Amino acid sequence: MSLTLDTYRLLGRSGLRVSPLALGAATFGNEWGWGAEQDGARKLFDLYVERGGNFIDTAVTYTDGSSERLLGEFTRDNRESLVLATKYTTLRRPGDPNSGGSHRKNLFASVETSLRQLNTDYIDLLYLHVWDFTTPVEEILRGMDDLVRQGKVLYVAISNAPAWQASRMQAIADLRGWSPLVALQIEYSLIQRAGERELIPMAREMGLGVVPYSPMGGGVLTGKYSRDDVTGTSTGSEESTRKSFNHALGWVTERSLAVADVVKEIAAEMGRTSAQVALAWTLRNPGVTAPIIGARTPAQLEDNLGALEVDFSASQLARLDEAGAIDLGYPHGYLAGDSARSQTQGDLTIEARA
Repeated sequence: MSLTLDTYRLLGRSGLRVSPLALGAATFGNEWGWGAEQDGARKLFDLYVERGGNFIDTAVTYTDGSSERLLGEFTRDNRESLVLATKYTTLRRPGDPNSGGSHRKNLFASVETSLRQLNTDYIDLLYLHVWDFTTPVEEILRGMDDLVRQGKVLYVAISNAPAWQASRMQAIADLRGWSPLVALQIEYSLIQRAGERELIPMAREMGLGVVPYSPMGGGVLTGKYSRDDVTGTSTGSEESTRKSFNHALGWVTERSLAVADVVKEIAAEMGRTSAQVALAWTLRNPGVTAPIIGARTPAQLEDNLGALEVDFSASQLARLDEAGAIDLGYPHGYLAGDSARSQTQGDLTIEARA
């Protein structure tokens, strides 16, 4: 079924309406060696909003703060109609141990920094960005709840954290009447499907909307990488710098390129681009609310938005699923098997409903 950016979806168990594709603003600014200058970023922002998009994703340290500062300028006239999501925990000042992490001091300082940079008096959605394995969950949750009660943050969420910790936090928030988590941001694509083991099922059970980042595997699924890129050799250009960065993240492998080949084949059959096919596969997962797209040019963004119109056949979906499939491991494989079902259900036929 064809979608549009104003085919809004509810985010988790909240009443917040968001577009089915979020605009990633990590490409706003070129301090990291790639990205869009102010004028280019403005064109991306305007294109997305004019199409009905309302969900924009950034973080306090993206492009050394330029991402938030540019958004602060771009949203002067339409702030209330947008859902701005930002994140805290990443180190803001090298050498200062308390300028990073999940603890209360950094939480409050980071939010104040984001409010200044975004030129706003509230944040719609605040993520814990990266799990630090140090801060007690009660400290995190109480700090987030305090910010919600102060009106500086409207909704809270989590990213890059173990499923058992996120579910534990949600249970504690419910029991203590603190602000619940409404979203989970994870890396998820045809070449990174580990979230299917625990994270996505947990999110659906606990009421968190899943917001995947890197739905095109850092660009690998767009078809612009070859076997020569597996070595990660850079020649100094913006494109090669980004390729080397993605190689260091482990995205450019023989396996991922094999998956990209299947995506390319199906794209050719459908008269679509590889990027549209890869993005549409993630978009149509019933456990996903809104993948994040991170274009650097209006042409790339236009191409990404074409994923909203992609409609797969059953055989095409099966080929994509098979190409990127992972072993779910124990206990998932065991529990999904005939042996476990017969032990718990016998000869009964029981229909499971969501």
